[in-house]
Amino acid sequence: MNVYVDNAATTAVSKTALDAMLPCFQELYGNPSSLHTPGQLAAEKLAAAREVFAKHLNAAQPREIIFTSGGSEADNQALRSAAAIGKRQGKMHIISTAFEHHAILHTLQALQKEGFEVTLLDIPADGVVTAQQVKEAIRPDTCLVTVMFANNEIGTVMPIAEIGKVCHEAGVLFHTDAVQAVGHLPIDVQAMHIDMLSCSAHKFHGPKGVGALYVRRNIPLTNVIHGGAQERGKRAGTENIPGICGAAAALEEICGKMEENTAKLTAMRDKLIEGIMQIPHTVLNGDAKRRLPNNVNVCFEGIEGESMLLWLDAKGIAASSGSACTSGSLDPSHVLLALGRPHEIAHGSLRLSLSDYNTMEEMDYILETLPGVIQYLRDMSPVWDALESGKMPHII
Repeated sequence: MNVYVDNAATTAVSKTALDAMLPCFQELYGNPSSLHTPGQLAAEKLAAAREVFAKHLNAAQPREIIFTSGGSEADNQALRSAAAIGKRQGKMHIISTAFEHHAILHTLQALQKEGFEVTLLDIPADGVVTAQQVKEAIRPDTCLVTVMFANNEIGTVMPIAEIGKVCHEAGVLFHTDAVQAVGHLPIDVQAMHIDMLSCSAHKFHGPKGVGALYVRRNIPLTNVIHGGAQERGKRAGTENIPGICGAAAALEEICGKMEENTAKLTAMRDKLIEGIMQIPHTVLNGDAKRRLPNNVNVCFEGIEGESMLLWLDAKGIAASSGSACTSGSLDPSHVLLALGRPHEIAHGSLRLSLSDYNTMEEMDYILETLPGVIQYLRDMSPVWDALESGKMPHII
């Protein structure tokens, strides 16, 4: 059996999305900036897609949606824009968290070199940053708070509406990286007091290379790509009409069955957690319930995650040990370190991220296969031998 459970890294493109894309390659191939009929037909497709994103985020106007190449570009533009506003106002302080995606953290590092001060909030043991933490960190010179909607590795969901309210009461812009949340959790940018939001289509069965940035009206954007006047002059480059149409179709489809998917995914997630936690010296990362319905993240003591992933792959199970963006690194996950896991425990992490394409039979196969892989790796590990013999104390 082949089981794909790395959907936090990327998802399969749905048939609905593919069907929406295909006509845009050979029939509706016009440039939406052109005045002729083929161009205007493409422009109509672009406008319709923008309306879909606005509807499912509850944006006040479709023009508040800017299409990008993905979540990383959207994150960069949101942070750069808020920083530019803050600099003009003499406010050079930004608040974020220690377990953000590297698209956020690396942009913040770049802004620090430009004179900005950054406060990274500590991560509580349950992996859920609180509104009170944000409130206590806000200063008179704070120009931006950026807190992810749901963590891409451990799946914990932040109290975004509460954080947004705190920010608005203090007159501070609030951005959220919602790449893992859009299409999987209900989002209302107005009710949640969100000023800017990033998302990416390939996390909800859309194509890669397409994302969107929601920007509340009257917030001036700073360009990160210069050129033509596309996207109201805020994102140069001919729009990727096939990708954008596929993204909109995928979003429309997955939001239409969100309640059904949540029930299915939660049942599979909880079955995995219950079964995996039967393996001795295992710890669940993040709160057991306040997490994405499709996320399971655990650490096994006494093994190396890379070896585990290779053995699982050999048995037909495609999983990960953390973010795909850092999968080539030998360093332990910065998310797990921020959560307080020691290096030797963080190295033994496993992330299983599900989609509505997965089945209970696949979960059974994972639970039949994983314990044997863990035991095999422990049996050949001198570290595990030292732990079991009492020469070293167990941490988990």
